[in-house]
Amino acid sequence: MTKVGIVAHHERGEAHSLARSAAEWLATRGHRSWVPESDARLSGLQDLSGEQPLGAADVVVCIGGDGTVLRAIELLDGAETPIIAVNLGSLAYLTEVEPHALPEALERYVAGDCRTEERMLLDVSLVRAGSGLPETTWRALNEAVIEKEESGHTIRLLVNIDGAPFTSYAADGMIVATPTGSTAYSLSARGPVISPMLHAILVTPVSPHQLFDRSLVLAPEEAVGVELAGHRGAALTVDGRRVATLGSGDLVQCRRSIARAHFVCFGKRRFHEVLRAKFGLSDR
Repeated sequence: MTKVGIVAHHERGEAHSLARSAAEWLATRGHRSWVPESDARLSGLQDLSGEQPLGAADVVVCIGGDGTVLRAIELLDGAETPIIAVNLGSLAYLTEVEPHALPEALERYVAGDCRTEERMLLDVSLVRAGSGLPETTWRALNEAVIEKEESGHTIRLLVNIDGAPFTSYAADGMIVATPTGSTAYSLSARGPVISPMLHAILVTPVSPHQLFDRSLVLAPEEAVGVELAGHRGAALTVDGRRVATLGSGDLVQCRRSIARAHFVCFGKRRFHEVLRAKFGLSDR
């Protein structure tokens, strides 16, 4: 018996229907499936609700777009359970399986006819001014963002690398991303595109008001700290979720996590081919 956790887009009826049909398909073949209790309430799938955490599953079926995948990573809470990502999004980089092909994907997974692809995660910690110790730590598949709250003003950010001062920025914000996150917010801020097969930490300023406006691509061992200076507040967002409000002297620390994300792949899926398809690039 294979234990399958299901995470579905909260608001899309197509995702809910697909979750129910997947659960039925699995049950008729002797496998067990459930939607985590907290997520089932939000998506209206209480009939599929289960008390076990998502990390207790052998595999997770994620039905939606990249945002739904990010929520699955949050629910896994560091468990390295592989994810079968089903595409209901528009510009999804992380999803591979089309809705009609989900039964075949499940059959192939159970038969072992697949491979897994590993992705780096970030541990994002918040150290309040004067405390010296992390208050909370989150995991990010894409990025941590420190961003201004007040329109029309920049914020001052002090960046350190491995505890050594690098420089200060007057900017709208700062993005600390994984290679997977290089095609998310960092790309919109004109950061480089990095193959998710690499392990690296990407630091991209958002609309910096200074001559040095380049992104930094650092080794995965190089931890990044971003301290808020000055009197203007900021928000900390992790993978699209606002998790904290920052004040002067608060420090956000980002380092490579010992946990990793794993995605189930069927056939060959090259990153540059995904980019080409998503951006409609031609040969010449």
